[in-house]
Amino acid sequence: MLALMMDRPLTLPSILEHAALYHGDREVVTRTVEGPIHRYGYRDALARAKRMAKALLALGVKPGDRVATLAWSTHRHFELYFAVTGIGAILHTINPRLHDDQIVWVADHAEDSVLLFDITFSDQVRELAPRMKTVRTLVAMTDAEHAPSWRDEAGVMVYEDLLAAQTADFAWPDLDEKQASGLCYTSGTTGNPKGVLYGHRSTVLHALALALPDAFDLSARDVVMPCAQMYHANAWCTPYAAPLVGAKLVLPGRALDGASISELIAAEDVTFLLGVPTIWVGVADHLDQTGGRLTSVRTIAIGGSAPTAALISRIEARLGGKVRQIWGMTETSPLGVINTPLPTHAGESAEATLQRKLKQGRGLWGVELRIVGEDGRELPRDGKSSGALQVRGPWVSSAYFKQDGAQAFTDDGWFDTGDIATLDPEGYLRLTDRAKDVIKSGGEWISTLDLEEAACSHPAVAMAAAVGMPHPKWDERPLLLVTLRPGQTADPEAVRAHVGARVAKWWTPDEVRIVDELPIGPTGKVLKRELRDRLAAPADAST
Repeated sequence: MLALMMDRPLTLPSILEHAALYHGDREVVTRTVEGPIHRYGYRDALARAKRMAKALLALGVKPGDRVATLAWSTHRHFELYFAVTGIGAILHTINPRLHDDQIVWVADHAEDSVLLFDITFSDQVRELAPRMKTVRTLVAMTDAEHAPSWRDEAGVMVYEDLLAAQTADFAWPDLDEKQASGLCYTSGTTGNPKGVLYGHRSTVLHALALALPDAFDLSARDVVMPCAQMYHANAWCTPYAAPLVGAKLVLPGRALDGASISELIAAEDVTFLLGVPTIWVGVADHLDQTGGRLTSVRTIAIGGSAPTAALISRIEARLGGKVRQIWGMTETSPLGVINTPLPTHAGESAEATLQRKLKQGRGLWGVELRIVGEDGRELPRDGKSSGALQVRGPWVSSAYFKQDGAQAFTDDGWFDTGDIATLDPEGYLRLTDRAKDVIKSGGEWISTLDLEEAACSHPAVAMAAAVGMPHPKWDERPLLLVTLRPGQTADPEAVRAHVGARVAKWWTPDEVRIVDELPIGPTGKVLKRELRDRLAAPADAST
């Protein structure tokens, strides 16, 4: 017997329609790439999204077509989140930090028909567009005054001109909630990037889950500022979650340095922030140097890579809010777990709270987790048994786009994340390492995350990266590379001793090197593979 309930599809345009109707004047604020601050309400955003939807249809975009963006977090990008998906097309947000060859590769692999780009990428697009096999239309996301000088020679259209030619009297077509809505490629740290194809239903459910009290705890009273860019896993879905609850949305554009972020937080009274650890290192450094402290922030969600205890303490001291670590991947839309306290944690010591925050978080409804041993059997949730982390759920990818037989997907319907982790009796996930990064020394595993955590507890250390180096006796031994906070100095042996006092004796790195910078990838993570390649280069050259 089927239920007698209305079968209304879960589609993305319904989110912006709701925001326009019930939170029409709630602001979307952008630091534009042209310079000035732009602000309007959700009601205006809906009208412009409908006009752009009509413009795309006039350009010949059809349901199922891939429409690409090479753009920062701006109000125009926000409009495209609904305009493209609302006509049944698929929004392909290209990560501009990919190598040029990879940008061309993903555009070709996705078979993009239209490319919309911010003017900061004008020269890059001029060079790369002729190499893209399927892109037939270029649109500069700006007005006529700031349009590229080469627009006429390449037939580049202008976003605001396209909008001006349309009216907002548009009804969204009926869409199947299982239709694809977005396409995001992984950062391609090994081989070519892999495409993750999101859907309307999966994204709406993910946005609803984000807003739950034990997740991001969002409401119309919040001011949300994603410092994860809109090309990175849909800015962690906040451009959908914020209008869903009527929260004010602040989009930082391209400026993600510590000073720019701090200024925007203070000016707009931001309450909720999210981004990768490298972002918050910059903010904390800026506030340390200026003696500033922010007062409006309630919560800072950190993901992408694990923050250290030292960074968590610095962030909470300077930004004033509480850190909630999250774990997820492009393949999980991206939220997988979030670190929220349980009622039993009330009254725990400050040290116990900090140690709990170092765990990635607890599962929330919609994502199932399991830890699997080398024999393929599920391991107990005892906080000690370490194995491969696998997940499944309604917003978890079931396959990669146009790539059959990927080993990451198991025969019984789980996604193998490539992370090594434990689950404890309370349901908290703790990452031990990436399977490709863990150091094997003398037949035993050494966690690079624990070494980096110990290093960053040193008062002079800003960031750390541990990698395994070949060893004739032990197979691998850890090498630790660290950067220092501005104005700080440190002796490598002193840092090594500091780490050695905090980990098992045999884990102590053979060497600590102080470096000016660490290679950072397109999503803000330290590129361990590039580090290993750099370190191996002198030995290779001498053979």
